[in-house]
Amino acid sequence: MAAELPYLASYKNVAELFQRIASAKKPESFTTRYLADTIGLKSATDRQLIALLKTLGFLDSAGRPTSSYDQLKNSNRAPKAIAAAVRRAYEPLYAANEKAHDLSNSELKGLISQVAGSDTGMTTKIQGTYTSLVKISDFSEEDPIKHESNQTPAKEGDESTVNVERTSGIRLKPEFHYNIQIHLPANATEETYLNIFNALRRSFES
Repeated sequence: MAAELPYLASYKNVAELFQRIASAKKPESFTTRYLADTIGLKSATDRQLIALLKTLGFLDSAGRPTSSYDQLKNSNRAPKAIAAAVRRAYEPLYAANEKAHDLSNSELKGLISQVAGSDTGMTTKIQGTYTSLVKISDFSEEDPIKHESNQTPAKEGDESTVNVERTSGIRLKPEFHYNIQIHLPANATEETYLNIFNALRRSFES
């Protein structure tokens, strides 16, 4: 089945977008007004960049910056954060070739056409958008999703599991509660009541 891959009608300002995000104040909400007035990208086609940021996970569905957005403000972490986002957004591409970002133009074009089942025009848009992102990404770190999937889950009784339980800091302290019901005669004297309570007290003290 053909997979949907992110693309922009115009991807010429992708690198410019991330460069300006790094130097601009983080917004409460990344709106078209913020894109135009603060980022300085005012073209109607540039508005699609907001949707791209959402697809990459840097903005939530309401346009609010996520925790991943904060990494874009760090020049050392931004390329790695973008690479991780690209792997997620183009997961079907990486499922077909985990080194998609290292392919030549012709190889990448063929892979996109294969995965997306797209015509020449759509393939060009997907490839242009993807390549624009790859150019500002750092794929030197291992794919965290692949790394997690290669981890062998701990079995019950494994030392790793036991260690977690030992170091969790949670200790169970047993507590016992007694619920005693006493049915007193309605016509008893005060002395009778005192004798009953004194007898109970002595039984607990013994």
